[in-house]
Amino acid sequence: MNLGRPHAAIVDLDGTMVDTLGDFVVVLNIVLGELKLPAVDRAFVARTVGKGSEHLIRRTLEAVGAGASTYDDAWARYQQHYSRINGAHAIVFAGVVGGLEALRRRGLPLACVTNKPTGHAVDLLRGKSLDRYFAVVFGGDAFERKKPDPLPLLKCCEALGTEPRDTLMIGDSSNDAQAARAAGCPVVLVTYGYNHGEPIRDVDADGFIDRLDELQLA
Repeated sequence: MNLGRPHAAIVDLDGTMVDTLGDFVVVLNIVLGELKLPAVDRAFVARTVGKGSEHLIRRTLEAVGAGASTYDDAWARYQQHYSRINGAHAIVFAGVVGGLEALRRRGLPLACVTNKPTGHAVDLLRGKSLDRYFAVVFGGDAFERKKPDPLPLLKCCEALGTEPRDTLMIGDSSNDAQAARAAGCPVVLVTYGYNHGEPIRDVDADGFIDRLDELQLA
């Protein structure tokens, strides 16, 4: 795995730094219960997260047999409950703090780019004491398009003042890898994330790590 000497790094949030499945399961099932719809399990959520809250809610409603007309109500309830529960059932993955510390010791400016809404991302990072590592945080509502579109990564590179080829993307899914490839960023994927239920090592990436603190740079 030869990643050269990156000048900055972009790090995904859900499934890369923080295991947030517990939050998603709890919030979705509160909403479904209020709408008198069947519950979903952790395995379903693990296959479905990663493409933004809108996608998660639509897929969940489809899975439980709810009509499209339910979406607006479900969306409003989801936002209300998620703001209250955000981080309560989530844990920082082992090796994340050490990995971020190592990147910071190298003098690399760090950014978090996630498909989670920016407000929720900022609150989660602060709640888990990870916010101090990041110069900027961009959520799924920051730009016109989300990952796997390259736009968030390109805009993030502009904010960091680095070229994409010199900006390492660290994520957990094909969303992150596809966005990085299209933007021209090198990309490393963690093996413990979600990746829509698909084998992570089948994804086109420059390397794979089992813990963030195992990342080796030139």
